Amino acid sequence: MSREEILTRFRTQVAAGTPIIGGGAGTGITAKSAEAGGIDLLIIYNSGRFRMAGRGSLSGLMPYGDANAIVMDMASEVLPVVKHTPVLAGVCGTDPFRVMPRFLKQVKETGFAGVQNFPTVGLIDGTFRANLEETGMGYGLEVDMVRAAHDLDLLTAPYVFDEEQAADMARAGADILVPHMGLTTSGTIGAHTAITLQDAAERVQALADAAKRVNPDILCLCHGGPIAEPADAKYVLDNTTGVAGFFGASSIERLPTETGIRAQTESFKGIVLAR
Repeated sequence: MSREEILTRFRTQVAAGTPIIGGGAGTGITAKSAEAGGIDLLIIYNSGRFRMAGRGSLSGLMPYGDANAIVMDMASEVLPVVKHTPVLAGVCGTDPFRVMPRFLKQVKETGFAGVQNFPTVGLIDGTFRANLEETGMGYGLEVDMVRAAHDLDLLTAPYVFDEEQAADMARAGADILVPHMGLTTSGTIGAHTAITLQDAAERVQALADAAKRVNPDILCLCHGGPIAEPADAKYVLDNTTGVAGFFGASSIERLPTETGIRAQTESFKGIVLAR
């Protein structure tokens, strides 16, 4: 599907009262199973590989591999098994070893429908973040990447962390805004430090409003932090206006895997041998 076809489908869906659900896919079986469950949008990024290897999602921000190369490698596992769901590439827009417009053309030619800005420096704060901005590795490069992807008619669904970034991404041509509430909680490797659901709803609303002041047609999905389970997403959607759905990474693939495999194993271990 083209970018415009995807957006038309999403807007029709939202108008009918059905939320847009996006999810990360770190493996082919994740993508295949999520598609079978009716997912609307799949995203491949390096954290998916680390997450499904049992490491925390923030591994994707550490120097454990070439993020953009990992995504292109993962494409060969995920894209062939996806039949009718748009798949986005997580692109590290601050990568100084990529000529970004050329790399984005490669992303499109590989079969991705669009991009998301991940790994993102938006998850980094403090002195380290200030130094990244000062030395030419700041969030502005992620905005530039989204603008270049938009110019190539790729669907864009960037993570944003404050109102200024939300407005900047909207001006860059973002189609779907994803206010990021931090590392997802719950499970064996989830975060323990997070804001409350009420605070998350208020922050999502503020970021969505900032983007909609620039582009009233932009779609908005909530993500991260305490928004871990379906009930959490419902709370945020019920307590915001103009938010069209939810994007889950750990929520879609890690948490179900942790609980499902453990429960299945416990069931097998519950078998009593005949004597």
